[in-house]
Amino acid sequence: MKYSDLVVWQKAMDLVTSIYKVTAAFPNDERFGLTSQIRRAAVSVPSNIAERHGRKATGAYLNHISIALGSVMELETQLQIALRLNFVDANTCTLLLSQSEEIGRMLGGLKKSLSNQAE
Repeated sequence: MKYSDLVVWQKAMDLVTSIYKVTAAFPNDERFGLTSQIRRAAVSVPSNIAERHGRKATGAYLNHISIALGSVMELETQLQIALRLNFVDANTCTLLLSQSEEIGRMLGGLKKSLSNQAE
């Protein structure tokens, strides 16, 4: 199975697209600040899922899934900051957080499944 066949990777890619569209409207002076951080965190999620295919060991894959989960948490925090700074409206933030939470749950399930295989 290719990484691009994984539903969690596909959903993470959809989230990246949404993040880029939303952050395009952020203030220009945030281009190297919050905009960049949010985009990097979002891109990190599907990138770390894909990274697994370059590594054959379950332990290495677990590490990359853990990194992807951390990036989801980072992204959620940054979205909350953007909301507090009024860079994003509440409805958009709620939608993006819902997407990221779903991806987080899926990654958590994948991590648990891989951990069971590694035992």
